[in-house]
Amino acid sequence: MLKTKLLHPEILGGLASAGHLAKILISDGNYPSSTKPNPRAKIVWANFTPGVVDACTILGLVCDLVPIETVEVMAPAKTGMYAMKNDPPIWKKYREILRRQAGFRGPLVELQKFQFNVQARSEDLGLIIATAETQIYANILITIGVVR
Repeated sequence: MLKTKLLHPEILGGLASAGHLAKILISDGNYPSSTKPNPRAKIVWANFTPGVVDACTILGLVCDLVPIETVEVMAPAKTGMYAMKNDPPIWKKYREILRRQAGFRGPLVELQKFQFNVQARSEDLGLIIATAETQIYANILITIGVVR
């Protein structure tokens, strides 16, 4: 029996096998998780139905288990129907979770869609957790830090 809130064996195994500088992708319900990221990365399908399991829940569980070194997010488009003037609302929640549960005080590094996908295809991506998150621009890449 585990005493942690996270009981999913595939997520636990993916986190346990990752080391310093490994990346974890928490993808929203729109992200093409089986075609865009590094094909060697382990995919955990947690996208049961929209809103369950959401990206904030997964981020909180990950923050409880691994140290966070950097955080990258997919930035809103500058033009077009999905362009935004302000940060996506979910980013405020991400900052709160990262601060409260991981003690992370760094910035969210904003990457345009192409750059984000390049990072998601990198050799360092070891785990993808595909959620059913419905908020746009909810894709987030976590780089694992070191235990101090």
